[in-house]
Amino acid sequence: MTDVQAVSRPATRVRGVLFDRDETIAYTDTGVYREVAVWAAREYGLDPRVVGQALQAQWAAQEDPAQVGGWWGLRSEADEAAYWERYAQELAARLDLPAERLGLLLQEWPYERYMKAYPAARGVLEALRARGVKVGVLSNTLPSIGVTLDAIGLGDVVDVAIASCSLGVHKPERDAYLRSADLMELPVQEILFVDDKPENVTAAREAGMRAALIDLRHGTPGALHDLRDVLELV
Repeated sequence: MTDVQAVSRPATRVRGVLFDRDETIAYTDTGVYREVAVWAAREYGLDPRVVGQALQAQWAAQEDPAQVGGWWGLRSEADEAAYWERYAQELAARLDLPAERLGLLLQEWPYERYMKAYPAARGVLEALRARGVKVGVLSNTLPSIGVTLDAIGLGDVVDVAIASCSLGVHKPERDAYLRSADLMELPVQEILFVDDKPENVTAAREAGMRAALIDLRHGTPGALHDLRDVLELV
């Protein structure tokens, strides 16, 4: 169970649940890095350890998405396509390969292939919709959020998928929540927001939403530790 620090409880009915994506309904499967490294070693004749290190170093270089050339400034899928072209060029340089040869790697192993849905996610989203509750996803991510949700098998059970890049504002900015409520066509007070980052949960509450902190790694006392607990809050 959760405590009052994990969940805010306005007296309004919940008509929509707005989930974060990463570490809430989906996660990055680090095992895919090994699969990609082995594939690239065969394709390019490289040491798989070198490939794996280059992949992780390249993604780590994007750790601050607001940096010059980072992905927070992307607004459209065309912007994102150009971003991935630059990404491929930088990764090719790390591997000492011509950029045109590396294009195949990104075609075979696009961003969404690194992601998996948590086992309970689909059942929870289906149960919410069966109750007439609208399901949304708000993630600080690239414009192609719909592609990633389809790839992990959740796209058809999400009513509104919102990428912060497409909004032009990112959690925990207040407008990210207010504009998401507009897109869900619900008042903010009728939305339950679920996220793994305390600062995002706090900001959602300050914007008027009901909000719950989730930690599926079981490291945060008082947080939800099972996606199915969300159903008890609706």
